[in-house]
Amino acid sequence: SGFNSIGHMDTMLRGRYHIGHCKEGEEFIQNVFHVLFLLFSGKEKSNLSICWLQYEISKVVQCLQGKKKKKLKAQGRKSKRLAKNLLKAPDNRNDLSLWKQYAYLEWLLGNTDDARKVFDTALCTAETGGLKSPQLCSLSLLYAQLEVELLESLEGALTSRAVHILTKLTESGPYVPYSGQVLSVNVLKARKTYEHALQDYLSKTPVSDQVSDANQLVNLVGCYALFQYLTVGIDAAVLIYAQTSEKLEAPGPQKCENTGENSGIQNFPTALEAVTVLHTNLLRFHMKISVYPLNPLREALTEALKRYPSNQSLWRSYIHIQRKSHSASKARRFFDGVTRSTNSLEPWLFAIQAEQMRKKLIENVQRADVGEIHSTIPETGLTNRIVALFEHAVQSENGTHCPLLWRMYLNFLV
Repeated sequence: SGFNSIGHMDTMLRGRYHIGHCKEGEEFIQNVFHVLFLLFSGKEKSNLSICWLQYEISKVVQCLQGKKKKKLKAQGRKSKRLAKNLLKAPDNRNDLSLWKQYAYLEWLLGNTDDARKVFDTALCTAETGGLKSPQLCSLSLLYAQLEVELLESLEGALTSRAVHILTKLTESGPYVPYSGQVLSVNVLKARKTYEHALQDYLSKTPVSDQVSDANQLVNLVGCYALFQYLTVGIDAAVLIYAQTSEKLEAPGPQKCENTGENSGIQNFPTALEAVTVLHTNLLRFHMKISVYPLNPLREALTEALKRYPSNQSLWRSYIHIQRKSHSASKARRFFDGVTRSTNSLEPWLFAIQAEQMRKKLIENVQRADVGEIHSTIPETGLTNRIVALFEHAVQSENGTHCPLLWRMYLNFLV
């Protein structure tokens, strides 16, 4: 019975409501986790724990997006219970990735002080690896990012909790929770440490464990750029992203087809993509809290999407900024160019979504009551354009086999 939700339009918007997971499907997934949990041990088991907790977090996010307060409370209790049980396991007690997910869960549920306690506890108990420890960098970056999102402007950012976290990360001593101030001398020392660490990373040729090297580089760049953003300003942060991208692009991906080995900065397209996402997210945040031109963000996004046409996070940002402009032609030309040059399905899906948003906006404006006249002229031009996009998308090689695309098409026609 676990499969009966598959034929339904689970995640479509039905009326005003977002349809979530159905009960039997949910039971099925929980059973899978319980059964798998008994089969794994060591590193695999801790990876599975993280996946399980991320799945629970995704349900919390869904409740937040749907603004369902009652359901959020119940879901929050369930997810927290699971997180605490997972952390009680002897193998997981020192697993910073799991602590990070738990703290993030508390933050999403609105328990900011509890989340801070969890973050602080994890940082205090962690081994003092500083910038050398990938998990510590990743944890500090998330903590600092969440703190920065609470800022309403950059005034007073120099003595904020985020700067304290990022400064402490560069010191090799034990972590001390935030007491309300950050010494300028520590900020200067931290800046030097970040600078040297990044130079070392970019000058050495990673040979060892490439995936963890790539992740570590992304976390390091993220921490350093955020630190510069808070202590110097947006231009200093953008400069770091630009320098890193330039360095990562430099060697050019040569594939050793005869040996099948990676040489040089091979596995770093993933790092470059992740750095680009951090860059565009920071620009979006900065535009939210202060006055800043749209062009740098638009240029960064269009360049990045030509290179990574299947990155959903970048497409979301692109659609978000395009919604603000009244001229659709530029975005349409861009979508058209990307869909021609790639087999990815994401550009089609997001092009359709952008047009549907535009249609909804126009209909809302047209249906507004103007005195005695109540206009209900349907917007046929956009409808025809959306149908044409669907037709082209389902004819593409990947589109033919994409259930989501067919369901969206049916949903739209209905």
